[in-house]
Amino acid sequence: MKIKTIHVFLLLSVLYLLYSLNIYLKPLQVKEVTTVNKFDMTEGRLVWQKYNCQACHQLYHLGGYLGPDLTNVYSKYNGNADVIKGFVKAGIRQMPSFNLSTEEERLLIEFLKETDASGSSDMRNYKVLPNGMIEQDGKK
Repeated sequence: MKIKTIHVFLLLSVLYLLYSLNIYLKPLQVKEVTTVNKFDMTEGRLVWQKYNCQACHQLYHLGGYLGPDLTNVYSKYNGNADVIKGFVKAGIRQMPSFNLSTEEERLLIEFLKETDASGSSDMRNYKVLPNGMIEQDGKK
């Protein structure tokens, strides 16, 4: 009887370790974009936070609801950073104008560009798997 209990315990322990490895090694299998300057992207996120953009705008459907979701704004305007800069400088509808420095504008655009490259924000395209992971259009 004790031998069976030990075998069951060992089997469950091995299965738990294999499942944990499967879950935690998945992010390592994602291709990383090498053209991105991670320092600029990180500094751009600080600009996003400094001007409290998340109070009105969303990224991946998280944030405020006054302005539009900006997850894919870079590709929405076909990579034309001047359009985004124009919105920030002049404001639009209820969005006030911001007096960002040229460097802050560049960093914010880098952040939005990288956010855009990371995926889409339309949650209707995602399916939650039983293991807690998500997949988009049949891709894990």
